[in-house]
Amino acid sequence: MSTDPLAWLTQLEGVSSAYAATRDGIDVMLRDRGLRRTSPETTAESLMRGAHASAVLEGSASELADLAEGRGDQVAQDALRLSAVLLSTAPALSTSPLQALARLHAVASATSLPEDQRGRPRDQASADRLRRVSELLLAPTEAPALLVAALVHADLATAAPFPSHNGIVARAVERLVLVARGVDAKSLVVPEAGHLALRPQYESNLRAYRDGGERGVHAWALYAAEAYAAGAEASPLRRSAG
Repeated sequence: MSTDPLAWLTQLEGVSSAYAATRDGIDVMLRDRGLRRTSPETTAESLMRGAHASAVLEGSASELADLAEGRGDQVAQDALRLSAVLLSTAPALSTSPLQALARLHAVASATSLPEDQRGRPRDQASADRLRRVSELLLAPTEAPALLVAALVHADLATAAPFPSHNGIVARAVERLVLVARGVDAKSLVVPEAGHLALRPQYESNLRAYRDGGERGVHAWALYAAEAYAAGAEASPLRRSAG
């Protein structure tokens, strides 16, 4: 019997082929456009675009130009502040994921929560959920890294283990998994923008993940592969090539 916690999901209809196709598309984009064009500025633009999209999904009314000029509402500022520390957290996500998750929430909530609530779960059930997410991130698996990222995102977004900023943290961790596992080491794909472009599907599939059992998880997995393809299309590499 397999000890791979995600083996069951990779065997469901359409999952493996969807993620193989999405990963191929990301690899082609990064290879063809990234090698000569990549710069710290391109990564910074990708992170900013991701922060903006994540903030809008969380209810922000700020425009991308607001963030570029250092302005924007509180939600946008929180997302932007988190994006600034995101890549430095990648090593911890691979070795001490609970600490990484706590740090990300502490940064996102730095201006809105008392210090004793930053980076801390809401209750014991939330602490248990965070522990399970950590175990998933540490577990050996043959599942695609993109799929691991999708599941961690959905788990954090639907369980809401922190007192605030759960959606922003969930989408940040999703991006970070892609960095830490070598899918997108320079963080040039903008998965948050993919979710924003497919917002009705994003929100309905998160509900399915939360309430729909195995079928809901399956539906979320298939949706997320599509969203990552849209996130690749939103990369600054695509825009600079246009």
